[in-house]
Amino acid sequence: MTQPMSTCYRHPNNRAGVSCQRCNRPICGTCMTTASVGFQCPECIKGAAKKSPVIRFSELRSGRPIVTEVLIALNVLGLIAVVATGGSLFNGGGRATEQGMTLGQGAMYSFSGNRATVEFLGVAYGQWWRIITGGFLHSGLLHFGMNMLLLYLLGKQLEPLLGKARFAALYVACLVGGSFGALLVSPTVGTVGASGAVFGLMGAAVVAQRRSGIDVWRNGIGGLVVINVLLTFAVPGIAIGAHIGGLIIGVAVGALVFALDRAVRSPWAGTMAALGVTAVLWIGCLVAASRVVS
Repeated sequence: MTQPMSTCYRHPNNRAGVSCQRCNRPICGTCMTTASVGFQCPECIKGAAKKSPVIRFSELRSGRPIVTEVLIALNVLGLIAVVATGGSLFNGGGRATEQGMTLGQGAMYSFSGNRATVEFLGVAYGQWWRIITGGFLHSGLLHFGMNMLLLYLLGKQLEPLLGKARFAALYVACLVGGSFGALLVSPTVGTVGASGAVFGLMGAAVVAQRRSGIDVWRNGIGGLVVINVLLTFAVPGIAIGAHIGGLIIGVAVGALVFALDRAVRSPWAGTMAALGVTAVLWIGCLVAASRVVS
């Protein structure tokens, strides 16, 4: 059994608690990657990548992903709200979708005899909650199931790696980044789904694996991103702006958080950085939603 070490050989300012199973050098929590037996450092993983079996992302860290479970529960509540307000379990819709989908500007007309009334909808008309709520609504059970499967698989690895606060901040940044992309590309088209946030998690996962010296093409995450990007452009009706916006923000915020993790010992630096990016994106959403109206 490994004994606590004094300092990490890659980060002299960080206290090390284990040693690399391959080279026996002391490593800190930032550097250690769980292997089948013990822990390994990034340099040993990178050096053995071509010789050893493919390292799966599921081997990075383990632990119950409570924040991920809460996010899935909120999406379940969103699906229930869709059905309870007149929507379909398989096709979405309902009043919840009308009032909660991500939409820059729109209008809903109703007629009573010879009288017509119009209700203006969208972020441009002060309905700011749509920036968030659209990410918890789905257009049916299949849409919901695919997004929740990816959210769980990615979340149960990234959340233990980042910690609950940083993971939650990353997710919110990716969600708002997806909304910003949707409002920027198509402000008059309503969008729903957690896809923007999930694409962001995929981007952050790629950053995490590259940082740990893992070949993203050999273990599947690189191919998963490429396939989903291709489907985004190939399948009609998919919110391109939301997917690409979420992916870009996931890569950017993930890289920022991991860089701060090395430079600053406090984990709150990454959390605050992610929240700062979210604030900027929120303003961007308001501007993007209003630009056609004005």
